[in-house]
Amino acid sequence: MRVVHIFPHLRPGGAERVLVHIMNHLDPSRFEVSGICLAGRNGSDLEQLIERTGIPVQFLGKKPGFDARMYTRVHAALRRAAPDIIHSHVHVLRYLLPYIGYSHFLGKRTCMLHTVHSLAEFEVEPRARWIQRLAFRNGVIPVAVAHEVSRSLVRLYGISEPAVIPNCLPVERYRRPEIPRDQWRARQGFAPESVLLTCVAGLRPEKNHELLLRAFSGTVDGRRRSHLLLAGGGDQTNLRKLAADLGVASRVHFLGVRTDIPDLLAASDVFVLASKYEGNPLCVMEAMAAGLPVVAARVGGIPELITDGVEGFLVATSRPGYLAKAIDTLLIDEERRSQMGAAAAERALKNFDVTHMIAGYESLYNATLSAPSVRSSRASEQIL
Repeated sequence: MRVVHIFPHLRPGGAERVLVHIMNHLDPSRFEVSGICLAGRNGSDLEQLIERTGIPVQFLGKKPGFDARMYTRVHAALRRAAPDIIHSHVHVLRYLLPYIGYSHFLGKRTCMLHTVHSLAEFEVEPRARWIQRLAFRNGVIPVAVAHEVSRSLVRLYGISEPAVIPNCLPVERYRRPEIPRDQWRARQGFAPESVLLTCVAGLRPEKNHELLLRAFSGTVDGRRRSHLLLAGGGDQTNLRKLAADLGVASRVHFLGVRTDIPDLLAASDVFVLASKYEGNPLCVMEAMAAGLPVVAARVGGIPELITDGVEGFLVATSRPGYLAKAIDTLLIDEERRSQMGAAAAERALKNFDVTHMIAGYESLYNATLSAPSVRSSRASEQIL
């Protein structure tokens, strides 16, 4: 069975990493996997990971913003790939729509899936929602990465019971870092007794780093020994100024894009995430797999990953004081940090391993090909 994944780019990001996990772990004896990347090559670790596995990817060289050339290039790339299943991700359906219409005109039964990696309200801009709606009404089967994402598809598009396949990851990679904790800390200039709070997220408005900085400055314990590590690409200018204004600049460390996330997490003590909205954030699962307690916003699919008070704390994000209080609890109580971290690692090992996600997608691929029709908004009901 030939499965072609279509995606915007392979820059560092949670959705992109999930995509790579899917492509790399499908059973090669049953699935012939390839990819179509709208953008050009960028040399990222994700790109290199796919290249090492030998999975072919066509890079189409998309320009920033709308690029009308993609219509013909996507069509040509799909004809070369000759897929049995087309599996799209993020906001690429706008460039697939003509292909869908062309296939229907010729009476072809093309099986198409689209994974929705965020809440439907935030996946594409409002003016582009008609494209998603039209695609879902014409046979593209939506797959939600969390039950809350599924509910958002019902709210926005009226889809009846969308399929849900939660994100997962290779858990063992995060349980076995390549660089020991003390060695990583020594290299980065952190003392063994320092308490490291870590956030792995791009420096984008929806990740709410401003609130996180305000909460960190409001903690009352460990002002000299606690540090906040921010790993992720993006413009640091305003956040650096805010950290200076809050008086915590010397304890806030902007690490940029990292390729050593398992080692970074293994050297950390608490994972923090203050997002305004989320789908099913891989960074939270990575932290839990590494044995970290999590303090996170109660948004999107995060409550499906964490039981408040067991593997960490879920907080409202309207006021930094709520976040600061939860962080302080773990700064003060080392034993509780350890207990919650152990619970997080246990839950990750049980629920988040990539084998669960792969089993879900392989089952969905098989059922999609055997379903009598994929042209209904209720198509996912016929499958799962």
